[in-house]
Amino acid sequence: MNNTKKKNVNKGNFIAFEGIDGSGKSTQIRMLDARMKEKGIYCYTTMEPTDSPIGSLIHQIMMGRIKTDNKVIAALFVADRLDHLLNDVNGIVNKINEGTTVITDRYYFSSYAYHSVDMPMDWVIKANEQSSHILRPTVTVFIDTSPDTAVERIAKNRFHQELFEKKSRLIKVREKYMEAFDRLKEEECVIKVDGNRSEQEIAEEIWQKIKGFLK
Repeated sequence: MNNTKKKNVNKGNFIAFEGIDGSGKSTQIRMLDARMKEKGIYCYTTMEPTDSPIGSLIHQIMMGRIKTDNKVIAALFVADRLDHLLNDVNGIVNKINEGTTVITDRYYFSSYAYHSVDMPMDWVIKANEQSSHILRPTVTVFIDTSPDTAVERIAKNRFHQELFEKKSRLIKVREKYMEAFDRLKEEECVIKVDGNRSEQEIAEEIWQKIKGFLK
């Protein structure tokens, strides 16, 4: 009979980064990941859409290679997100339960903001209800970057512009982010950071604001 007690593992943190395209999320995630690892906090970084079969289909749609209805796109994001959470191989829930801190580039607030430009936000929130019940972020970091700055960064760094990266749409998406944050302020922990500054200034503010949430 094995009397060895199973070691208790503290659950990891879950940090979601949000912002319009071109806001600098990817850069800040890399910087935060490096900083946390320097402090001995093991991290796993990921993103949505994922590279799963569902996520790959979404990428094709975003690049204009496949045409479909906006409700179909929103539903695909719901499915990709659930697989992102629950996948047996690299699902977020398993990693967090094992004690790993997960940092994701986009989560359900992205759906609330982007998809509610074309359909009622209530519909989008309801469609993502399972994900919010399964796992809410420890903290959501919103990098608030002006659409003008974002478009300049996109033009400089990318060969093509995806479906959701046109300036007029980014203005609407930012407004929808603010609406979603206001609607869910009693349920979600969101910190906002000015994304129109240098990478180092943004990174320092993010660290100062999130370190108190880390277990």
